[in-house]
Amino acid sequence: MPDKEKHEGLPRHDAVKDQQSEQPETADVLAAAREPLPSSTPSLPPAVSSVSAEIVDAADTELVPEPISALLAADGDAAGDGAAVPVVTGPEVIQRYLKLLPAAPGVYRMLDAEGNVIYVGKARSLKARVSNYTRLGGHTNRIARMIATTASMEFVSVRTEAEALLLEANLIKRFRPRFNVLMRDDKSFPYILIARDTPAPQILKHRGARNRKGDYFGPFASAGAVSRTINMLERAFLLRSCSDSVYESRTRPCLLHQIKRCAAPCTGEISLDEYGHLVDEAVRFLRGESQNVRRMYQSLMEEAAACLEYERAARYRDRLSALAHVTADQSINPEGIEEADVFAAAQEGGQTCIEVFFFRTGQNWGNRAYFPKADRALSVEEVLDSFIAQFYDDKPVPRLILLSHDVPSRELLAEALCIKSERRTEIQVPQRGTKLGIVDHALANAREALGRKLAESSSQRRLLEGVAERFGLPEMPRRIEVYDNSHIQGTNAVGGMIVAGPDGFVKGQYRKFNIKSQTITPGDDYGMMREVLTRRFKRLVASENKEARKADAGLVENVEAAELAGMIAADNASAAAMDGETSESNASEDDVFPDRPDLVLIDGGAGQLAVAREVMSELGLNDIHLIGVAKGPDRDAGREHFHFPFRERPIMLEPRDPVLYFVQRLRDEAHRFAIGSHRTRRSMAIAASPLDEIEGIGPRRRRALMSHFGSAKAVSRAGVEDLKAVDGISAEMARRIYDHFHERRS
Repeated sequence: MPDKEKHEGLPRHDAVKDQQSEQPETADVLAAAREPLPSSTPSLPPAVSSVSAEIVDAADTELVPEPISALLAADGDAAGDGAAVPVVTGPEVIQRYLKLLPAAPGVYRMLDAEGNVIYVGKARSLKARVSNYTRLGGHTNRIARMIATTASMEFVSVRTEAEALLLEANLIKRFRPRFNVLMRDDKSFPYILIARDTPAPQILKHRGARNRKGDYFGPFASAGAVSRTINMLERAFLLRSCSDSVYESRTRPCLLHQIKRCAAPCTGEISLDEYGHLVDEAVRFLRGESQNVRRMYQSLMEEAAACLEYERAARYRDRLSALAHVTADQSINPEGIEEADVFAAAQEGGQTCIEVFFFRTGQNWGNRAYFPKADRALSVEEVLDSFIAQFYDDKPVPRLILLSHDVPSRELLAEALCIKSERRTEIQVPQRGTKLGIVDHALANAREALGRKLAESSSQRRLLEGVAERFGLPEMPRRIEVYDNSHIQGTNAVGGMIVAGPDGFVKGQYRKFNIKSQTITPGDDYGMMREVLTRRFKRLVASENKEARKADAGLVENVEAAELAGMIAADNASAAAMDGETSESNASEDDVFPDRPDLVLIDGGAGQLAVAREVMSELGLNDIHLIGVAKGPDRDAGREHFHFPFRERPIMLEPRDPVLYFVQRLRDEAHRFAIGSHRTRRSMAIAASPLDEIEGIGPRRRRALMSHFGSAKAVSRAGVEDLKAVDGISAEMARRIYDHFHERRS
């Protein structure tokens, strides 16, 4: 969008018309999510890099109004200079955008008074959809709260509704608005890679960008499924799995060759041509030609036996046996389904589980359960609809998608995925036959996974209630933070913080603290704990003070809109009560995971607890409960002592108390996280090279120096003339390297 239009308030109506007449092509739509937001909205979060490759720049079509405070400047002048102008929110704000919106497909973003995106939606007609939010009734509790919180809106117009769907999914994953359905587990899926960048291709597990030359097979539901398949393929086709450095340095066959799981091309036990044939057979098998490969080995075995070459026949027999294990390991391999993803959704107790099965080359490559974050009032069809669009934002789209429920936007979703994958994609809700059996199987798994999740959540809540009872807390803690330090004689010291709540461990909230202070004596656990807690809770205090200043400056919700939301919620609740129903949507929306902990557990005794109490007192956080967890005599688990502020003697829990086991799990998780962070830092320190400290020495020059001299120590001993003889090292750089090492010695 031209800068002139960005900074002149809302776009003119004729500007909107021009944007409608000059829409980008389908292949060039929807990249606004990749680019940083315009300068007129500096408070919005930065772009997330993991967006779909098909999303390209659509900045020219974005209608970005000035912040709503600018629109209210006139009202502020009328109120007098220096008067605090509250930010208006609610239907009144939304109404101001209507007359300038086009009746065209697009995506809209709702922002609160602080500039945070609270909702992203798509529309066949932006004008018609946004006008629905200006009505004073007929909304659910969730929508009423969303409207009451809205302080400004932003829009992107696109060519088709399918493109709007793709952009909506992209923006939801980028901003994670609290009123949208959100994917909680968004890890990339593992693949099998047969790397062809060496004379003897390697088979390995791969996750991430596909920037290495070779053949990729997947996705698999878990790393374990990949490892099991690679294990079987090694037995069947004798492919190497060692790294290139190990392959190039071998002088004799390794143990894998001895146990008949590698053909040992590294030492010439098999020619590269013969090894290439094995690789081709493995590729054919992974592409779904398992029957052809099996028939070929059957024929070769019989031929070798007829020629009395029994050793060769035995090798083919062993490969046939391994192939049988591979195919038997796939629990269900339905006929007629070569490439498909199966989505089955189950809903109970306000939670939704979506089970995803992956079928590739006619084989079942595993499944994974997801528990998306969604309002309790949403139906299972609505949750599944939003989930699928987000799921394929950064994943390959199969030719067939099978669903357990008919989603509202099935045809639109299929059109959007066809645009993304540039091939035909079909979405079906099977009613009979083999496909229905597969969906029913996935649905049964979804129900079982949801049952386990609900049982775990119920158990977790009972344990948290037990913590409150045993330790005398006024209410059940919603957020528990546990702290531990890890180091070896003070080196590479790291502090770890883990977080737990009603849903178990909240790993997205974990934090590690590299100990930076130069004044701490190596091995001083008290000093390390003081630094970790000070850094953590100073940030918390600063964040809370910032929120308080914003509230004092008038960044509050419009009272009338808030009252409207309350009235609608009351009306809905009354109607539900008359029907004999209860609504849990209020609890769902208000149940935002807090930033401030209710309980802090310190891995240590009275000394560490005293340090924690001093830090909290200095920062004015005396309302946070502190407990020190000290190991018992002989560090015996089960005999922990719990230290409390202002109490001389620690307490112990009953040896078989479930709360004791729960606290031990928390303590052990903090210990695991801190040790893992310390090991990572220590490994990086070990791998660090003195050459990294020299300005102008990057990876290429470092490799050249190491290849020429053999070690960093030899580089430090080299003269200027010797350094100049290395490719890429100029006379000036050689002098800089020489001075770096010799000045240090002097």
